[in-house]
Amino acid sequence: MSAPPRIPIVPESHADVSSGALPEAGQVPVHMTPQAFKVACSNCNLRELCMPVGLNDDQLKRIDDVVAVRRKIKRGATLFRNGEQFTSLFAIRTGFFKTCVATEDGRDQVTGFQMAGEIIGLDGIVNDHHTCDAVALEDAEVCVMPFDRIEELSREVNALQHHVHKIMSREIVREHGVMLLLGSMRAEERLAAFLLNLVQRLHARGFSQSELVLRMTREEIGSYLGLKLETVSRTFSKFVEEGIVEVKQRHVRILSTDALKRIVNSQQACH
Repeated sequence: MSAPPRIPIVPESHADVSSGALPEAGQVPVHMTPQAFKVACSNCNLRELCMPVGLNDDQLKRIDDVVAVRRKIKRGATLFRNGEQFTSLFAIRTGFFKTCVATEDGRDQVTGFQMAGEIIGLDGIVNDHHTCDAVALEDAEVCVMPFDRIEELSREVNALQHHVHKIMSREIVREHGVMLLLGSMRAEERLAAFLLNLVQRLHARGFSQSELVLRMTREEIGSYLGLKLETVSRTFSKFVEEGIVEVKQRHVRILSTDALKRIVNSQQACH
């Protein structure tokens, strides 16, 4: 029997980030307003996640001039909505987001989860309008990146142009992985792939390789993975019984990464 297809566990960023822990929300200089203030990419410890590596001081200053504003988004609030005109990309500085679209019967279909150091808003590039909603799963802060100015600067700074292309390519690979996940994987394989991807992305931000706090509900996980809430809960319980993970409400500790990888890469051989 042929080998099973593998869902790409794609890191959303370089794994060699040296920034350590993320900045705490609310670290706002006294002389700046909370809604709009200058932010320097050159001084940001998430720079290597959302900006090209190896820029010189002049190039960094020019990017600083473009990425000039931060926005605070409260938990449950929307960063942008489906149908809104696309003007900017957003670099997530703190917090977690979900992207979702409304189905014909009124349900929200979750299409992705985004965390600090990732770029959100790429969906609007295609036809100048956003095609989904972006909702904060916790209090968050984003850096606003006007796309027309990013495009203009990209023509002059090759590293930035390459980086934008890389981000877009990464999104295509992610979409391909989701299609593979929804099309050919069982519940155990879907949840295992989801946990591996999530912890890998968090590890690139200086967090533990084995422990995480789920910012999304199990219902939202189910919506993203194409599973019912009951199936998500049952699968988590199965992983606990098999000694693969420990779960305490939203706190998850991975006891055997190898076991999760075996589930993702090997179980389909038995189908």
